[in-house]
Amino acid sequence: MIKWHSVDTVLLDMDGTLLDLHFDTYFWLEHVPLRLAEKHRISHEDAKAKLYPQLRAQKGTLNWYSVDFWSKELELDIPALKREVDHLIAIHPHVIDFLAAVRKLGKRLVLVTDAHGTVLDLKMQRTQLNQYLDATVCSHDLGAPKEQVEFWEKLQAVEPFKRSSTLFIDDSLPVLRAARDYGIAHLVTVTKPDSQRPARDVQEFPAIGSFRDILP
Repeated sequence: MIKWHSVDTVLLDMDGTLLDLHFDTYFWLEHVPLRLAEKHRISHEDAKAKLYPQLRAQKGTLNWYSVDFWSKELELDIPALKREVDHLIAIHPHVIDFLAAVRKLGKRLVLVTDAHGTVLDLKMQRTQLNQYLDATVCSHDLGAPKEQVEFWEKLQAVEPFKRSSTLFIDDSLPVLRAARDYGIAHLVTVTKPDSQRPARDVQEFPAIGSFRDILP
């Protein structure tokens, strides 16, 4: 799937790609509603009915990923709530093998994430993935989410890369479409971002079941 001699830079998403999306899925769909229910003395189901439309309204924006926004919006300490369930943070199978092998080839490894800096720090502390990376770029620092071509233009300014020899791996199809529109040549998605949910049938981009599929 990957002609490694044609790749100089590897851009990698974090949540759902390197890390199991189950942590984030459980956190927003179950744990936050639980704490909202306790706060407002309502049922768990009523809390979900209140929260889910609020989440959907922010999808594709920086607010969607911002713990500061949601802490204010929901009047909850979102970073503290994340630490309550941080034992669920997990690296996908074969990711470490993949990162080590790509480093051995001399390719530049850059994490590009929409995760808020606070969440990024928590996940790096938990997983120690940063030891395999050459750089990390957070969309909040650039002022645009990866779903927008503006992000890719700003990324080029802080972390220059040649589009024709860059591989980008992400679980989000809207993000991959934005990267394609920007001209990144090698795009790959993952079929199972969340280990607790069924694999997706993705036709639009080359897809891997695990990083073992593209080990150099």
